[in-house]
Amino acid sequence: MYRLKIYTHFAAAHNLINYDGDCENLHGHNWKVDVTVQAIELDKSGLGIDFKVLKARTKELLGTLDHKYLNDLAPFKEASPSSENIARYLFESLEKMLNSDNVAVESVNVWESDNACASYSRD
Repeated sequence: MYRLKIYTHFAAAHNLINYDGDCENLHGHNWKVDVTVQAIELDKSGLGIDFKVLKARTKELLGTLDHKYLNDLAPFKEASPSSENIARYLFESLEKMLNSDNVAVESVNVWESDNACASYSRD
C-alpha cells in the first residue's frame, strides 16, 4: 500500500454552537489541512495519484470555505463548525471526488493552531 500526503491551508471565521466558553464567540483561524490517500498500485508513470490532481481537488474544496463564515455554510447549518466536523466534511467530500478502485482517502487532519488538530478517517 502506498500513502501520499499533501499539506495546505485556508482561513475562515466561525463560532462553536452549544459551547460554554470563549470559542462560542465569533473568531477565526488560519487552519492547516493535511490529506492522506492510499493507493494500491502505481500507474505506468510510477504514481499512485498525481499530486497535481490531489492538490487541485483539495484546493477546489477548500475554496468553498476560505475566507467565509463557516456557520453560514450548508455543511455546518446542523453541525457546529468544529475542527472535528470540518475534518469529517473534508474527508467525505474528498472521498466523493477522489476515491476509485485504486485510490482511497485515508485521513484528513485539520489544525486550528500549531499545537492542536482534529483527524477524521473511516477506522
